[in-house]
This record gives sequence, C-alpha cells and structure tokens, in this order.
Amino acid sequence: MSKSVITVTVKLFAAYQEACGVSELILDFPNGTTVRSLCDRFINTYPELSHWSELTRFGVNLQFVEADTILQNGDEVVLIPPVNGG
Repeated sequence: MSKSVITVTVKLFAAYQEACGVSELILDFPNGTTVRSLCDRFINTYPELSHWSELTRFGVNLQFVEADTILQNGDEVVLIPPVNGG
C-alpha cells in the first residue's frame, strides 16, 4: 500500500532562497507529484519567481533531472535558477 502523501526536502538557492527567506523547506505533496509541479507550487506562492519558471534546472538526490521526474517520499530536491557569473 503506497502513501498518498510524500514528504520531500527542498533546497533553495539564489532567487528562490531570497523569495522564501530560507535555504531549505520540508514539504508534503500528493504521491505522483513531478518536479515541475513542485516548481509551479513555488511560482504560485511567490509570483515574483515566475520569470524563472522556464529557466530553472532541477536536481533530485544530487542528480540533475527532467521536469517530468516523479518525486518519491524522502527525496531531496534542488531548484537551481540561472546564476550570474563574472
């Protein structure tokens, strides 16, 4: 019997960290949630992040993943917006 809710740790960097005011969140999502859905939840909560939506890269458990990757209970997710470099 699978859980209907999963718990993931979300690590935030750059614009995401600035918008949320923290570097890490532990959040619950419905089973079957994709990385894109997690990112969309942040965009809906923090509309100032909307311009990062299509530019953000995703990591799950220290691996870069595609937006359609389905999250598992206990995953560590990283949202990585583009970073200005010099």
